Amino acid sequence: MIYLFIVFAKVIEVSMATVRMVLITKGERKIGAIIAFFEVSLWVVLVSTVLDNIMENPLKIVAYALGFSVGNYLGSWIEEKIGIGLAEMQVILKDEHGEPVVKALRDKGYAVTVLKGEGKFHPRYVLLMYVQRKKIKECANLIKSVQDNAVITVSDKKAVYGGYGVVRK
Repeated sequence: MIYLFIVFAKVIEVSMATVRMVLITKGERKIGAIIAFFEVSLWVVLVSTVLDNIMENPLKIVAYALGFSVGNYLGSWIEEKIGIGLAEMQVILKDEHGEPVVKALRDKGYAVTVLKGEGKFHPRYVLLMYVQRKKIKECANLIKSVQDNAVITVSDKKAVYGGYGVVRK
């Protein structure tokens, strides 16, 4: 029973830590601080439980390590589903696909800045966009539905100020 408590508590604690770190890096300090309070409270209880008679019960170490491992996985999954913040997407398209992709994106409400580029052999469209992180896959799938081999790069952004469709508190 104690092993299940250790695994479960560690999964919760590490998941909270993962989400807290992302929130803080995205500028959500207040929520991050609240999560930190509960995270460290749980950690103190957990560590005192694990260290109590650890030499007589070394399986506590295994339970703690298992909880840590699963907590990392679960925390990153939760953070991805929450998808707080914005990402910058850069897209390079064949010239003939440029206008149809831009139209499709704008019809779905995405703000798109278009630059004309030059590839090795042909002209290219270069699209610059700031997209909510939770909509990255949807946006990429929309682009790929028009040009399946478009070059798409995604970079995480801490903050974006101004621009169409971009709101920052």
